[in-house]
Amino acid sequence: MSDFSRRLIAWQHKHGRHDLPWSGADPYRVWLSEIMLQQTQVATVVGYFERFLVRFPDIAALAAASQEDVLALWSGLGYYARARNLHRAARIVMEQYGGQFPRQPEQIQQLPGIGRSTAAAIAAFCFNARSPILDGNVKRVFARQFGMDGDPAARATEERMWQTAQALLPAAAAMPRYTQALMDLGATLCTRSRPRCDQCPVAASCVARAENRVAELPSPRARRVKPNKSARYLLAWRGDEVFLEIRPPAGIWGGLLVPPEIPPDAVAADWCRRELGLNVAFERELAPLRHVFTHFVLDMRALVCRVQGSANLAAEAHGRWVKAGQLAGAALPAPVRLLLDAALSSARRADSDIAE
Repeated sequence: MSDFSRRLIAWQHKHGRHDLPWSGADPYRVWLSEIMLQQTQVATVVGYFERFLVRFPDIAALAAASQEDVLALWSGLGYYARARNLHRAARIVMEQYGGQFPRQPEQIQQLPGIGRSTAAAIAAFCFNARSPILDGNVKRVFARQFGMDGDPAARATEERMWQTAQALLPAAAAMPRYTQALMDLGATLCTRSRPRCDQCPVAASCVARAENRVAELPSPRARRVKPNKSARYLLAWRGDEVFLEIRPPAGIWGGLLVPPEIPPDAVAADWCRRELGLNVAFERELAPLRHVFTHFVLDMRALVCRVQGSANLAAEAHGRWVKAGQLAGAALPAPVRLLLDAALSSARRADSDIAE
């Protein structure tokens, strides 16, 4: 065992995180937590994780669920491809592995939505596999500890880090604690800003600290300007119901419920009559909402309309009517939920003004 690994393991035993709800060797709980924690902080994940387990306590329950039910519980957590892949992977485990989660990292990595580092983490925690992890936090730890220059996302830099990670692995029996120690160090001490080097168990051997380069490492990525996109959405209300479409599986918000998107140059009433078979009266336009995605910025405008007369059945071929009281449990992207909340709040204010 390397001195680095030995010190980390000893530190984790005394000072690491031991009360996380997914701690332990249950592959389902570990897998679920690893997927939820991709691009998302622990504080946000805990509530989602616990609610998810209540509804889907095991792989069999998750595999038997509909994708819409899975997405509804994921609503607000973002990066919805994770939920779709999780659902697909659960069905594969049931069909190809008889409900038993695969044990080898190479097998785990073949499941949808699981990369090399996530597969290694699951195998290390649950099956003591000697497989290295290399998530964003671990890359930062290695860059500082060993003075590794270069963009961590670049292939050459990443390959050097994988080699380093492999060389540092302890014996199989120590793999769960060592893996957790790496995660804990990056999440609690060796943070992106304001790292707590005075409490770090490997500070004495840290190249970045010795060379006063902690703020410089890891090397920053070249900044890319995110393009701006805009979209208009139609919030068509029929009584206390709003019309929502199911997004195609590919692209943003795949499989989720969203209002119909109107072409930028279309007249809302004409488009709605032609495409959905609905006669609507325009009521108001909501304040614009900006949502930042990983690769672009979306400016969202919403037109609130009221359906006049009876609804044409043509609309049902495109989506469904959802009651306002059911929106809380619907599979909605967080920005769409904000738009609908704004529409309901605006309607309540308008009703209040009329009453006065």
